[in-house]
Amino acid sequence: MSHAAGQYEKRLRDLAGIYGDAGAFDRATAAEGDRIVYRVHDVRPAAKHGDLIFGTTFMEPGRIGDEFYMTRGHIHATANRPETYYGESGQGVMLLETPEGETEVIEIGPRTLVYVPPMWIHRSVNTGSEPLVMSFCYPSDSGQDYEIIARAGGMAKRIVADGEGWAAIDNPDYRPRDAEEIARVYATTD
Repeated sequence: MSHAAGQYEKRLRDLAGIYGDAGAFDRATAAEGDRIVYRVHDVRPAAKHGDLIFGTTFMEPGRIGDEFYMTRGHIHATANRPETYYGESGQGVMLLETPEGETEVIEIGPRTLVYVPPMWIHRSVNTGSEPLVMSFCYPSDSGQDYEIIARAGGMAKRIVADGEGWAAIDNPDYRPRDAEEIARVYATTD
């Protein structure tokens, strides 16, 4: 992306705790912990109400056990901020979840636009055999809360290989958020 102001990358070793099969994760990081799973290039104007951040995510194909490579996922720190993702190339899914635990899984591929509504936790998953490339856009005063997923033991669903495709299965480690955690999310809105 031309004029990208920021960029970061997540290597396999940076993603501890997000995959269900801890043994498979440990073996993979021992073999190739420096492997880049995804990288992000973005343009971040001033973080003020009314401005937008936009950028591109490049996610490599791969699996840890039966689970596909994924982003850490987040909800916006100001939770009533939406986000859009536009599929440029590759195949994947957007895993969505409300603070109350309702889930949706939306496929994303070339020329597919996914709208992440306000108040939804979201995570990208590459279910294909080539890089998943997506452009994104969200309000510049959104912020991110990555820990909401960790505090719940992950998201309610996991995306796993299923023959030639993928399946969304229940996450046995998931702990539904209590009323206090849900109220904390809603209190971030303006």
